[in-house]
Amino acid sequence: MKVSARKSLLVIAAIAGFAIAVGAASAQTDVYKLNYFSNANVSGAPDATVRIDNPGFTYGNLCAMIYVFDQDQQLTECCGCVETHNGLRTISVNSNLTGNPLTGVKSMNGMIKIVSAAVNNSPCDPTSNVKPTMNLRAWVTHIQNKVGSAYPITETESSDSTLGATELANLQAQCAFVGILGSGQGLCSCGTGD
Repeated sequence: MKVSARKSLLVIAAIAGFAIAVGAASAQTDVYKLNYFSNANVSGAPDATVRIDNPGFTYGNLCAMIYVFDQDQQLTECCGCVETHNGLRTISVNSNLTGNPLTGVKSMNGMIKIVSAAVNNSPCDPTSNVKPTMNLRAWVTHIQNKVGSAYPITETESSDSTLGATELANLQAQCAFVGILGSGQGLCSCGTGD
């Protein structure tokens, strides 16, 4: 994968599960891709979480534009969340990111892309006028297969990688389509924090 100084994409690969990404299509922007695995149908299994931080380098609010894909690379949910200066947001994979899929069928694994962007509306609108702006950071917890009576949990931070303008345009268009077609389904939620 090529990584340029002008464009960056944060990538996290999970041992099992969904991916989450935060992205950019212009200079000094971050895109995060994280794998996810949903244990929602496994009795007693803990929930995986995604944490997004705005460390405050820009001294203002940013948007985390979130695009959730299933194992077949189909967009199932999307949303935009405001991240305040020095804010930290915690998002449940089961409840917030995979709980309201467009198809009505919950994905058990896939990828989540998060684009770090300038605030374009209130709330943040992931469907249009997304202006990638660097500085958000993301982490995901990975729930491993059960060992004895416990589920080992690890956490991984995203790393930089590339997101092109065409991919960003496609993300926005797919999210707009989900909003029109879904009649309330296909919209993720922002969890807790800011």
